[in-house]
Amino acid sequence: MSNDHATGPSGFGFHSTAEDVTRGLNLDGQTWLVTGCNSGLGLETTRVLHARGAHVIGAARTVAKAATAFDGLGIARADATAVACELSDLDSVRAAVVAVSEQGRALDGIIANAGIMALPELRQRDGVELQFFTNHVGHFALVTGLIPRLTSAGRVVMLSSGAHRMAHADGIEFDNLSGERDYDAWRMYGNSKLANILFARSLARQFAQEGSQRTANAVHPGVIITNLARNMEDAEGMYERMRRSGRVTLKTVGEGAATQCWAATSPALAAVSGEYMQDCNVHPPTANALDDALADRLWTVTEALVAAG
Repeated sequence: MSNDHATGPSGFGFHSTAEDVTRGLNLDGQTWLVTGCNSGLGLETTRVLHARGAHVIGAARTVAKAATAFDGLGIARADATAVACELSDLDSVRAAVVAVSEQGRALDGIIANAGIMALPELRQRDGVELQFFTNHVGHFALVTGLIPRLTSAGRVVMLSSGAHRMAHADGIEFDNLSGERDYDAWRMYGNSKLANILFARSLARQFAQEGSQRTANAVHPGVIITNLARNMEDAEGMYERMRRSGRVTLKTVGEGAATQCWAATSPALAAVSGEYMQDCNVHPPTANALDDALADRLWTVTEALVAAG
């Protein structure tokens, strides 16, 4: 558990907010793509990036959901672009890549924020367990499709989770991507979040090999009550019991969005890549999350899933 009152080398910590970590930044002229822009951490990230001057391309399941989010935040349509992107549908993801590319805007970064969590029963897409497909495969297709739109110093921020520690001890369950052999809601969620970290590491290595100044990192936002928990029965009750037991300290939405906003915009991180971050500081993940051979295999398998989908 984090020391709730401590700050790390960055000067920020557990209770820092997205506003705190971006204070004083001028993002005028920059463009950021945020998935899951219509609720929770994505909505707060959209709000704060816009407040600092950025044009936000907000992706949600439908254009209407993204546009409604902008309206709720008082963001003028000229200052934001609504895009439909259903991450569990590769046709929708490919259409989103086209829609973003046709805007003609260079992307200063992509914040892969959207996701689903702890589905109580096995659900699949194209024969793949749905959490893994949505959280990893969908974002893989979106991000790799938009790499040509990234600026020379563009940043990719993958929203992972401390739940990557719940993944199987051997790492990604390549022999059980369908989830049919042995489905466990939290282990499968952890599987997808481990994949998010490994994907960021692979991107970081590719960028470095190309001599690019682009970066890719993964972040853990903390434990926050948001719409992510919509599939869980009595999620608020569970979180409250965890809080009372001392097992976890809940963050506000502003605190939860801080690490991804810090990773995306901090000038101090211009050359930091391939890392895992929490509480607005670099933090060690599990050994599996640092396994580049595992990351390479995941990339190859995911490419095949995207090609087949």
